Amino acid sequence: MKILYINSLYSPLIEGGAEISLKLIVEGMKSLGHEVVVLSLMPEQGLKKEHVDGVKVYRAGLQNGYWPYSKTKKNKISRLAWHHRDQSNEAMAEVVKVILITEKPDIVSCHNLAGWSAAVWKPIRKAGIPIVQVLHDLYLLCPNSNMFKNEQTCKNQCLSCKLLRSNHAEKSTQVSAVVGISNSILQRFIDFGYFSNASRNIIYNTRTIPNPPPKAPRKSEQPIRYGYLGTLSKVKGLEWLIEQFKTLDFEAKLSIAGKGDVQYEKHLKEISSGANLEFVGYVNSTEFLAEIDVLIVPSLWEEPLGMVAIEALANHVPVIANKRGGLQETVKDGINGLYCYDSEPGSLSAVMRQIYFEPHLYNQFSQAARESVASILDADRLIGEYETVLKEALKKPLTVFSK
Repeated sequence: MKILYINSLYSPLIEGGAEISLKLIVEGMKSLGHEVVVLSLMPEQGLKKEHVDGVKVYRAGLQNGYWPYSKTKKNKISRLAWHHRDQSNEAMAEVVKVILITEKPDIVSCHNLAGWSAAVWKPIRKAGIPIVQVLHDLYLLCPNSNMFKNEQTCKNQCLSCKLLRSNHAEKSTQVSAVVGISNSILQRFIDFGYFSNASRNIIYNTRTIPNPPPKAPRKSEQPIRYGYLGTLSKVKGLEWLIEQFKTLDFEAKLSIAGKGDVQYEKHLKEISSGANLEFVGYVNSTEFLAEIDVLIVPSLWEEPLGMVAIEALANHVPVIANKRGGLQETVKDGINGLYCYDSEPGSLSAVMRQIYFEPHLYNQFSQAARESVASILDADRLIGEYETVLKEALKKPLTVFSK
């Protein structure tokens, strides 16, 4: 079959896990003998074609107010105007029409649609081509992609989300199959009435992670090093982590790896004053995980999957995670790590204490960690599952959609 993949970005324009996973999927499907084409965005105007590692890639100029992946922060009015156009960007839908006529794919696999907008579904369906939508984040529900506002996770859509996503559930009836990278993210959309005509599938993202030597067994009251790895932002729960770490009364160190907004980083460093805590910036994740004993993922929002937790477990590092979102599907309380709860702030320091004072528990978690995510780490599993979804979508009769 011939597959057209649509995503906001494609290599070498990499912003996060979605782009890394998409490249793996595209190249994996090509290795199985399928013809693959990618359509992505670029900041320059026009349409250009190139080849990336043997894959044909089209890059279309984004037709909106600004390029959203620059480091320059726009004011609130500019952002609102950008999102208003992005709720149904007909100019980008016209680009998709051109590619459909040129490439004549059998099926289209949509991934992150920021910049493209949900308007691209319509020309694909009008052409009689099945659509598979892969959910990497909450963008189709929330312009901020995270449903997090006023320092808490949103149970329902706020007014701006309702306005900017007012007809998305109806538009999603055009999709033949939907894939969530976790049950958590898929269920979130189903609960809001999305993808009512689509077959539902869960396919966990993967990474190629070599198996390093096991962690040395911990002994009673041995100094411990906790670590955080990821973006430094409010939704990641870093203030909670720092405040709870400062309450510990035993020999411990906290290393925070990653970067974020300059002012927010400054704030985090100010509240860390006096603690045995270091900010190490960007790091090689494998080297960082080799140096810490426990990874802490205190995210306050519903992480779609939490690949950083999978990476830690693959490196024999136990994980303490806030029991939210997709993290619950890989971090198993009492098996490869422990849960904490942002509704009970003291629960974080409590499990940090537990894993320190019960070294046998740490050793048990570390020994089980790699095996607990072994199936997720299988790239052949990922490619095979996507191939099955695409083949089934091709067999499925298309429902009538007249909007």
